[in-house]
Amino acid sequence: MNPVFEAFWYILPAYFANSSPVVLGGGTPMDFGKKWRDGRRILGDGKTWRGFFGGLTVGTLIGVLQYYLMPEYYGSLGLALKLAFLLALGALVGDSIGSFIKRRLNLPRGYPAVGLDQWGFLISALCFAYPVKTIPTGEVLFLLIVTPLIHWGTNIFAYKMGWKNVPW
Repeated sequence: MNPVFEAFWYILPAYFANSSPVVLGGGTPMDFGKKWRDGRRILGDGKTWRGFFGGLTVGTLIGVLQYYLMPEYYGSLGLALKLAFLLALGALVGDSIGSFIKRRLNLPRGYPAVGLDQWGFLISALCFAYPVKTIPTGEVLFLLIVTPLIHWGTNIFAYKMGWKNVPW
């Protein structure tokens, strides 16, 4: 399999999980409006339970779709489900950790944090999925390079579609 294609194919559940809360989110904040000991919100209004579970569902379903499109990559539906779930969960946890750090730095919701916004979800997804299936180091490095570009492009698209208030 082409290494560039494999890298994208592998990480696709994480990409979808990280981006779908923009469309599926809203409702009750994950931190329930509570503040950390520094007096600032723990995560903020941008991290909601509906967005989290919506992203987890979308990311996992992408893995099911991938299995049916290319079953030889996974070998079994069980492995595809497990990998997609872990990649999606890792992406969402990594993004939430990024929000926690941004709140500690007193950055407002939606304010760009270069690196943290683009790599946090990716690195966390790769770590969560590591026990189940890995990709070669070169493919990981490729994803570390292209993910910020993809992230910025999708944010601009979401802004133009009216799904985000800011283009970052």
